[in-house]
Amino acid sequence: MQDGRSRSAGLIGLIMAAWICTPAPAAVPDGYAARLEALALLQTLNVELLSHDSATAVLQGWCDAHGPGGLKMVAQRVRVRDKPLPEAARAALGEAAAQGVRYRRVLLACGDKVLSEADNWYLPARLTPEMNRQLEETDTPFGVAVKALDFHRRNLSSTLLYKPLTPGWEAAPAPKTAPPAIPPSVLEHSAVLSTPAGAPFSYVVETYTAQTLTMALPKTVPLGLWR
Repeated sequence: MQDGRSRSAGLIGLIMAAWICTPAPAAVPDGYAARLEALALLQTLNVELLSHDSATAVLQGWCDAHGPGGLKMVAQRVRVRDKPLPEAARAALGEAAAQGVRYRRVLLACGDKVLSEADNWYLPARLTPEMNRQLEETDTPFGVAVKALDFHRRNLSSTLLYKPLTPGWEAAPAPKTAPPAIPPSVLEHSAVLSTPAGAPFSYVVETYTAQTLTMALPKTVPLGLWR
């Protein structure tokens, strides 16, 4: 009986020793995991932007989901020399562009993180005096200032500027190197905003920064992995 107990105790001891010596799972996903997480986040943001009329509202939801909580999106107006009206904007705004176009550039931030940079060419004649005042004198986000128009957004282009997966990745061996570094800009959209009657009043180019992605990456993935 004593020998049986001794053998059992010895076996348990070996099992415990093996368990203690087993290395913990790596905190950083290996292979394609980190790249897929980054791509899934980018595409989630992309789809949300493409399926909603207000980019400001989408970014507020992103800020709520991935920020510290309780933060409101804030527009930081950048007073720069007017950019010439792009041909794409002239085509989108139609003949009304000849009546006068104003240019506005803003940064949209969630706390101390700038999530997007927006270049906006708009027709003041199709806005109310109060809307024009807000756009000229305050940092109010464009989508907030013109919300009363109940506008519709028609997306013209959507471009991923960061591609964590290379073409043909699904047939290639799992990579042993870190994912490609995240560039300053990860996504770009262009769109035209119109009234419910179909009258266009704004052409916008929105560039989404690396911080939209890094603030949402799983906290188990050190940001240094991406540099």
